[in-house]
This record gives sequence, C-alpha cells and structure tokens, in this order.
Amino acid sequence: MRLARLTGRLGAVLLAGMTVLAAPAIPAGADEINALRVCTPGDYPPYSVAEGGYRGVDIELARGFADLLRRPTHFVPVTWATLKTDFAERHCDIAVGGISDSPARRAFADFSITYGTDGKTPVTRRGNDTDYSTIEQINRPEVRVIANRGGTNEEFARKNFPDAQLTLWPENLTIFDEVEQGRADVFVTDAVEGRYRVRQHPGLQVLHPDKSFDSFGKVFLIRKNDPVLATALNGWLASQLATGAVDRLFDRWIGPDATEN
Repeated sequence: MRLARLTGRLGAVLLAGMTVLAAPAIPAGADEINALRVCTPGDYPPYSVAEGGYRGVDIELARGFADLLRRPTHFVPVTWATLKTDFAERHCDIAVGGISDSPARRAFADFSITYGTDGKTPVTRRGNDTDYSTIEQINRPEVRVIANRGGTNEEFARKNFPDAQLTLWPENLTIFDEVEQGRADVFVTDAVEGRYRVRQHPGLQVLHPDKSFDSFGKVFLIRKNDPVLATALNGWLASQLATGAVDRLFDRWIGPDATEN
C-alpha cells in the first residue's frame, strides 16, 4: 500500500513548484533559540519513535524541513492526551508523529497538506481473525477492547464499541503487549501502525489493513497564523510527495507489500 498516493495528491504535486526558500533562512550554527521546535509524542511507529533517539517517517521529514530552513531541529516530547495544551505551552513550531486530521485539532493549530492516508483496523492475537474482524463483532459485552488514552484511537473506541469492555492504556509503547499476552482481546488502531507492530509481535496479526473501518489524512500541525512557515512546510511536503520520497520512507519501515502476515 502506497500511503502517499491519495486523492488529493495532484494538489500536493502542484504545490511542489512553490518556492519554499521564501521562508526565512537561519544561518548554519544558529543558537538553540533559533531551532525548529518539533513536538511529538514519539510513541507511534512508523511515524515517530523517541526510544533510542528520535526516528521515523515524520522525524525524517521534519529534519529535512529544518535542513531546508537551515535551522537546527529541537524535538520536544508531548503526549496525545495533552497535545492541545502542550502545543501552545511548549512553543511548538510544528507537531508530528502520525497526527490525524480532526476538527478538534484545527481549533488550536493550523494543518499542513495531507502527506498520507490511514484508517482504523483491528489488531488481535493470531487465530482470532474471524472473531474481531467487524465493528459488530467487537462491540459485544464480552469483548475486551484496549485503546491508548487521549487520541483518535480512544475516540474511535468510545464511539463504536459502547457495549464492549474498554480499557484505556496510559501510553502506546506497551499496549500491544497487553493484547499479545491475552489481557485484552483487540486493539483498533491505524493500519500503518498495526502493520509495523506485528513485525515485533509475532503472536499478533492486523486484520484487513487495506480495508480499514474508515479513512483519514495524516498531517503536521503548524502554529497558528504563521503563513510563511505554513507555505514553506507545505512546499517541502509537496516536493517529497512529488519525488516519491514519502513512499520510500514508508516502504523502508513497513515494506511496499506488507500484509497482515
């Protein structure tokens, strides 16, 4: 699945012709005060991982953007549950890490162009594919659903599984262990994350990742009312889409033909 090939790609490619160097360039060796502040939860591979140093698809794109501006990159840890307040209080220039387009987030930040698409799909133990494949199968009183607190996974679970037993997990790094060890039955998350994570958890499988329950765009958050920064970032992302660089980043993390197996 090529995530960068989305419906609005033509518009993104057209943006590639924009002159992103119109953004103010900061000389090399600038002080930390001039760093591009990139806020990220750092717990959502393959988009952003903080453990062992910041890495991931979004991290590489953010670093490339900072290099374009000739500014150092400063990564700032935030959480999904407090992203709204963190974004302002921690003086984020942009925020990255597998962030989904949602109306609630548009209230406190501007959005970049969409650089990929994703959708919610179940992750469960191997052999359970016929038990938790649909929303109706999951939304039963005996089913133990788990979701990480504060993001769109929690929103999706609360909306679609009101009859199931819902456990809110405090962070995203160990939530797959709960399913693999049998302490939860199913976790519904972004298909891209599921496809990446099952490679580290051989006892799990991601169900129908190419036929997710819904579909939404992935974006970077941009501080409000900064058209110069927004124009520069959108031009950078558009150029990465047009050259296939975004596709190659995803291929490196999850493979061009990755499946639920």
